[in-house]
Amino acid sequence: MAIINLRDVYPFYHSDLFVEVSHDVAEAMTTAARRESNARRQMYRYKAQYSLDRGDGIEHSSLRFAPSPAELYEEKEDIEALYAALAALPEKQGRRVFAHYILGVSKAELARAEGVSKAAVGDSIRTGLQMMRELLKKELF
Repeated sequence: MAIINLRDVYPFYHSDLFVEVSHDVAEAMTTAARRESNARRQMYRYKAQYSLDRGDGIEHSSLRFAPSPAELYEEKEDIEALYAALAALPEKQGRRVFAHYILGVSKAELARAEGVSKAAVGDSIRTGLQMMRELLKKELF
């Protein structure tokens, strides 16, 4: 058994508090402290304060300025035009395009759910996108 001081581990302890733990726990705590120290040293050495690879949008928000009211209005109009074009499609095509591109359902899953071939779903989506492209060309340009 090893004895550790909880004051060294937890900063909110203001006085020494010694606890007896197994050697495995003591070794795991030592390893974790070393890894944390190494990570801190690397951040200092390479001047990296946070990772841009997280996928939480931090790099996008740091590079993009706040949109103007005109840009927000244009974006809203574009989205409304997109949904209007989607609503103008025949029911089956609209449902398939929406499910595939908005909800992220794969063509194979759509085909399995509807009891049709994957090629039929793919053709339907492709035709729907062509129709939407024509509708949006007329409306936006």
